[in-house]
Amino acid sequence: MFGYSMVQMVRNHANKLEKPLRDEILHIYRPFKWTPCFMHRMVERYVKKNKKLSVIIEFEEYYYEADCIKVHEIMERHSKCKVRHDFSRVCCCSAEVSLSGLEDMLENCTHIRKVYLNREVRTCLDVAVGSARAQNIVRKGKTLTGKGTTIAIIDTGIHPHQDLEGRITGFVDFVNDRVTPYDDNGHGTHCAGDAAGNGQASRGKYRGPAPEANVVGVKVLDKMGAGSLETVMKGVEWCIQHNTDNPDVRIDIISMSLGSSPQTFSDENEDPMVKIVEAAWAEGIVVCAAAGNEGPEPKTIASPGLSDKVITVGAYHDQGTADERTDDEVAKFSSRGPTIYAVVKPDILAPGVDITSLRSPGSFIDKAQKMNRVEENYFTMSGTSMATPICAGVIALMKEADPVASPDIIKSRLLKGADRKSGMDPNIYGHGYLNAEKSI
Repeated sequence: MFGYSMVQMVRNHANKLEKPLRDEILHIYRPFKWTPCFMHRMVERYVKKNKKLSVIIEFEEYYYEADCIKVHEIMERHSKCKVRHDFSRVCCCSAEVSLSGLEDMLENCTHIRKVYLNREVRTCLDVAVGSARAQNIVRKGKTLTGKGTTIAIIDTGIHPHQDLEGRITGFVDFVNDRVTPYDDNGHGTHCAGDAAGNGQASRGKYRGPAPEANVVGVKVLDKMGAGSLETVMKGVEWCIQHNTDNPDVRIDIISMSLGSSPQTFSDENEDPMVKIVEAAWAEGIVVCAAAGNEGPEPKTIASPGLSDKVITVGAYHDQGTADERTDDEVAKFSSRGPTIYAVVKPDILAPGVDITSLRSPGSFIDKAQKMNRVEENYFTMSGTSMATPICAGVIALMKEADPVASPDIIKSRLLKGADRKSGMDPNIYGHGYLNAEKSI
């Protein structure tokens, strides 16, 4: 097996190929065990030319432009290979590349830092809002509602629900390239309501923490709730560019109720997903990311939640009692820390069990889980996916109260205001239970 040229390529460039990509390439050669020896070279030539991989290519910072141009030139030499998108902020590009194209690129582009497999990313309010202590907070003589703030929901899209009427101020679709807001899965709509639903269709019963905040739908996941590292990176990059192009109507908060299994790098900052969310953080956007739903096992924090910068949100069960804290408990499914890089996570817990929020009629989840419908316009779901936008909604209140507060200040205040109980393991409970009143 070691005689195959692509196996030799993997050995020669192992330091530039992340392990899942190395494994994927070597897996391609397994059927060769049952291929007659005299056919190996012919079959390998065919495989190298026709087998395509979707990858993210990272360059050394100072050589990004030159080597990126060179990669474009190499892709043109190989059939059906192409660079799909350039991520200049994090010195990366995404590409569809054949095995021979990958070999050519690694041999001739000397300043490639790492090539990553374009891995899969998946999805991970009545009583809940009360449990987060986010109702009727008054500061400087006015009740905070999130008015004047904008939350980007990077997810499966947003259905134009009446509880969001007039407040969906932007929409972009990296899956189907549609321009009108929609949600064929239903997850993103629920998340938007978790953060900013105003309860109009329920006489105010099912409201999010920020019922007057604006929302922007960034669709990066498909009808089945699945996407890729590339589409998520595109979504975050779009938010950063939106603020550059529209400084008067900035996105203040990104809510990401999605994640992928963490991959082992030298540290979390080698992860392309972490790089892009931390770029958004550096540009003044507060990022909330779901911890994941792989609990109760330790070291199950998903990417990008394993970033040491962003606010990583786990879920707790409020037992249906908004005013009682003694019976609150971490949800069994909520992912636990530490991260695989030994960083204490999650940062905070928010309500995430049996959360009633907006329904997207006819969507995949709506059809698959009819029993979860509540009345005509609502739907009940559980997960750190629900806890994350609830936290984002609380942050909208914090930004309304102090519009110039930086992401670092917001995070510090949020964690200092959390409710704690003695004996809490920080790798399970983070800094404690979300308390909007104290944080603001």
